[in-house]
Amino acid sequence: MEIIEYDWVKQTRHILLAQCRMLSEQELVAESNFGFLSIKATLVHIAGCYHAWIGSFLFTQTKTPIRTKEQAASMTFDDIEQYFEEADTYVAKLFAQGVNWDEPIEQELPWRADSGIVRKSLRQLLMHAVTHEFHHKGQVVAMLRQLGHAPQNTDILGLE
Repeated sequence: MEIIEYDWVKQTRHILLAQCRMLSEQELVAESNFGFLSIKATLVHIAGCYHAWIGSFLFTQTKTPIRTKEQAASMTFDDIEQYFEEADTYVAKLFAQGVNWDEPIEQELPWRADSGIVRKSLRQLLMHAVTHEFHHKGQVVAMLRQLGHAPQNTDILGLE
């Protein structure tokens, strides 16, 4: 993946976040019967993946990258957007370093004691975070539909 491709990821995320920002708190936390049960919880979970695999596993910036249910529930929409911005900072650092994308990193998960050694390349970590985001973005779009909203196009092919 190159930085232009990650820019597309951010652009489609911006479209979704802008639409979600317009929702009431009641709509953000309305429970669905799939995914992380609400739009708010799912958005926090999406950003948390970047924090875990890039910010924590790769850069060891934190040992607690994933928000608890209680922490996620207390986040404002500004907090959620900030959580994504921090994730983007980790990814930008990854691109800026000119790293070997295929060299495996072997270590325990900083956020899970006794996880055992995990062996992943930078390419795998970033691809996982991006595909994870798009998987859950689809769930958020479905939740928007359940709430009676017409989701905007968040497909990369929809970008100009």
